[in-house]
Amino acid sequence: MKFKSQARQNQLIEKITAQHLVVGIDIAQQTHVARAVNFRGIIIGDYLSFSNDEEGFHSLLLWIEKLQTTHRLSAAIIGMEPTGHYWLNVSRWLTERHFEVVLVNPHLVKKNKENRDNTPSKSDRKDALVIADMVKNGYYSFTRTTPEAFEDLRVLLSNLDFVVKRLVSAKNQIHRWVDVVFPELRHVFKDITCIGSLATLRLFPTPAEISKLQPQNLIQGWKTIMKRHSGAKKAKALIELASHSVGSQSAIQYYKLHLKQLLAEYDLACGQLVVVEKEISSVLERIPFAKSILAIKGISIISLAGILGEAGDLSGFVHGNALLRHAGLNLAEASSGKWTGQMKISKRGRSRLRRFLFMATMSLVMNNSEFQAMHKHNVQVKKMKKMRSIMKLCGKLARILVGMARSGLAYIPHKTLPLLQAA
Repeated sequence: MKFKSQARQNQLIEKITAQHLVVGIDIAQQTHVARAVNFRGIIIGDYLSFSNDEEGFHSLLLWIEKLQTTHRLSAAIIGMEPTGHYWLNVSRWLTERHFEVVLVNPHLVKKNKENRDNTPSKSDRKDALVIADMVKNGYYSFTRTTPEAFEDLRVLLSNLDFVVKRLVSAKNQIHRWVDVVFPELRHVFKDITCIGSLATLRLFPTPAEISKLQPQNLIQGWKTIMKRHSGAKKAKALIELASHSVGSQSAIQYYKLHLKQLLAEYDLACGQLVVVEKEISSVLERIPFAKSILAIKGISIISLAGILGEAGDLSGFVHGNALLRHAGLNLAEASSGKWTGQMKISKRGRSRLRRFLFMATMSLVMNNSEFQAMHKHNVQVKKMKKMRSIMKLCGKLARILVGMARSGLAYIPHKTLPLLQAA
């Protein structure tokens, strides 16, 4: 498919022939609903409700075959919303039986629900019919078969997000605990989650315990956890502050229990994070062009893994603009007559892919000399706002990544700045 929007839309419409049965499926957790139309949008047959198991999938297969036989249709295309994870099983089952499965944007389903009856009503049967109409009109995208390494990355990145959320939550709760019980700890340790601060919280969590110690006792305790302790000066300061602490002195037993659980959650999340990052690095080694992309100064392992996990094999994109459209970073214009609105990004794509492309671009602007020069040129010479320059460089990064994946060539810094060098 060409990456230009109009040419691509024409190709998607032309793909639906007079021999096609167009099926729309409204996805749910337990019971799906299917409706069918022909290539002109005329409803064929009655709706079908089927369960999310093999028996239900077989009933869908028999329903499709019966409609094809009755109306003498030789081909079928099946559209559905990528609703959560509930669509994965039925999509995989149909694909294994050589049906063409396509996806429609849930946002567009909501926008198109009034096309047939001019009412805002909503039901599973109506949504299934709206999906079938959208497929007939070419408003769909193909499910991309992802090689195993890219599927592994996607699962690992989902796992990483979950672990990071738990880690951040544990950190925030530890900060809250310190503010309530021992706020003076911040005067000694600027970072509450540094080794010295955590060692103190593990060994002597409350001000009452610390105030009874001598500096050498505190240092001796630190030595059991840290190779390099925080020093006698900090030990004396900590004891002095603990003796005049304004922290809560009630329910100390249960505050200590809470802190013990928070530290256990923090340690567990940190350990899981190390394991996931190690697995991500090993998976990237299986992707041929990943090594050359990681050689670009400013591209981190996590950013690249996030882009590849969400986008799949970049060599499957015909152009960097196709990757931008997949992420929802393509530009959208609003104009009418003499009025021209502001250009904005469409945000009609994968939100996590947008996030990782943005993070990678920000890292390049901070660490890569070529991207720094382009950003400076955009801001100082072209008088762009900084954020507009960053979004423009996201497009540059997308074209570089797709070009490297398709050609197999290494990153060539001087080719990144041809226009700037000419100027």
